[in-house]
Amino acid sequence: MPSLVLRHRTLAIFLASLLLVVSSLSIPTPVRAQVTAFKQAVAEAAARDKDIAAFYQSNAYEGIWTGKGRDRNRRSALIQALKSAGNHGLPAARYDVEGLQAKMKAARTPRDLGLLEVEISRVFLQYARDIQTGVLIPSRIDKAIVRKVPYRDRTSYLVNFKKSSPKGFFRALAPKTTEYSALMKEKLRLERLLAKGGWGPQVPSKTLKPGASGNAVIALRDRLVRMGYLKRNAGKTYDANMTKAVQQFQRAHGLAQDGVAGPGTMTEINTSVQTRLQSVIVAMERERWLNQDRGRRHVEVNLTDFTAKIIDNGKVTFETRSVIGARKSDRQSPEFSDVMEFMVINPSWYVPRSIVTKEYLPELQKDPNAVNHIEITDSKGRRVDRSAVDFTQFTERTFPFAMRQPPSRGNALGLVKFMFPNPHNIYLHDTPAKNLFGRETRAYSHGCIRLADPFDFAYALLSKQTNDPKGLFQAKLATGTEQQVNLKQPVPVHIIYRTAFVDNKGRTQFRRDIYGRDARIWKALAKAGVAMRAVQG
Repeated sequence: MPSLVLRHRTLAIFLASLLLVVSSLSIPTPVRAQVTAFKQAVAEAAARDKDIAAFYQSNAYEGIWTGKGRDRNRRSALIQALKSAGNHGLPAARYDVEGLQAKMKAARTPRDLGLLEVEISRVFLQYARDIQTGVLIPSRIDKAIVRKVPYRDRTSYLVNFKKSSPKGFFRALAPKTTEYSALMKEKLRLERLLAKGGWGPQVPSKTLKPGASGNAVIALRDRLVRMGYLKRNAGKTYDANMTKAVQQFQRAHGLAQDGVAGPGTMTEINTSVQTRLQSVIVAMERERWLNQDRGRRHVEVNLTDFTAKIIDNGKVTFETRSVIGARKSDRQSPEFSDVMEFMVINPSWYVPRSIVTKEYLPELQKDPNAVNHIEITDSKGRRVDRSAVDFTQFTERTFPFAMRQPPSRGNALGLVKFMFPNPHNIYLHDTPAKNLFGRETRAYSHGCIRLADPFDFAYALLSKQTNDPKGLFQAKLATGTEQQVNLKQPVPVHIIYRTAFVDNKGRTQFRRDIYGRDARIWKALAKAGVAMRAVQG
């Protein structure tokens, strides 16, 4: 990198000298000196950034910010955009709009204007990338966030901006999803609440049930009223109206809807406006990471919501509960996008190497007949006679065998798996462990996504390529042998993580930060300069 910068600086000096020669040919001396001084300053300042240097070199070192007329409109649009950066949960101080305006007022000489020209472009590029594809680099926050952010070429921002309506260009940068707009509205609402003191005092109780009375019930009543789940009233008992309000709260927070304010529900009720606002700001950053076409039909798995959905043209057409990776660091489900290409009916389960060596090998060393529902195979896929192997001689590193569970109703993958081949070896599948879907928190797998209604999920996917999706699926299932069914139209899959999102009816939903990822993202955003605001009015 230093050598690259040095080459750009050398080029800038050469170009500045060349400008002196060219400008001496026909331009009057006073004008020539001003033009040369401006362009030389631009060349020198731009040399510190290869993308900015490339743009100005292609633009003959002409300015796009510091002149009159259209340049004035560009400056005005940029300043307006920077002043609204906080609305998007961006680090407004990073752009130092007041400092930039002061530099604009102070610039007098052609050289001052040349240096200012490049400084404005630098701030513009920072803002454009931040609002379009995010402030942070996801993988630096958590290695399980392996999302490929759709970064745009930095030079293209300047090239396209030069050709565009300034205000229109800035309006087009932020994600255009309904979700992003709704999150912005929720952010502003919470900021107003924060200015008014939030939801009031916390409820001084760990558990309250219908029929209860006393000061804690009054505090619960007042908090539910401020949250919008209960109409203002003077009631002092945990009555039917309060029970209904608690159920509505539970529904909006992914909790069991029993109407009882137990420990889990009470923890969520006592969560502050600041914490909810953090979740919204983090969700907006996450939307920027996924600022791309997600597909007219796509599958969305929200890990924190324990759901998998099929979305057609922006509407949820199928939804089922899911089980995700356990909280242990080596089992957490990663976040990424890929494309589902096929499903396998009556699948075999090829046990991941990590499970073979860390979980099954110790059992085999104690008892060669352990986990006997799973076959042991050699490098050519042939079944190995357990009685002929001394498992105690192997370590995790030297164990030479693989393990496979043949198709069956008891197979760990159930009777169907949905494949979007990826380096993380993650897919969606059936499971014989149906009891887990009744639990409030469903983080139990080794990382793959288990579905509560896998057959119906398959029918919904196949409905686009056959008039009888159920008949096709059941015919393949009845063979009892492994059957692959390709999707004629591959379907994008987006595994996301949102602790704040908006449901189909436009209501904001909040979920627990099951893996602690949002807390780490907020910490990084705050370090970058993102701040919570209390907005009056």
